[in-house]
Amino acid sequence: MIEDTLVSMVERFNRHVQKNPGVLQELKDKARTIEVCFTDDATFRITLKDGHLSMPTREDGGKVDVKITTDTDTFEGLIRKDIGPMKALFTKKLVINASLEDKLLMRRLL
Repeated sequence: MIEDTLVSMVERFNRHVQKNPGVLQELKDKARTIEVCFTDDATFRITLKDGHLSMPTREDGGKVDVKITTDTDTFEGLIRKDIGPMKALFTKKLVINASLEDKLLMRRLL
């Protein structure tokens, strides 16, 4: 299930931040709401605050700073590294709606 994959990614990211004070320092003043919309499944909301990602919740609507749209196969392919993020972006299998600063931040989170 895609929700389990998101939870695993969030847990891995939070462990990484705990072990790397430099990453925590870089992210400590950032607060972002991230929406991950799976075109063939559900939409999830994750919040970045004080260098910590919240667990995904099934939500959509409302203001978000970053909106990521993809399908579950592409997302899982990105996780397994079967497809690169640039290829997914150029083929429009992955769409990220965010400011340039937030797109660069996403590289840090993923």
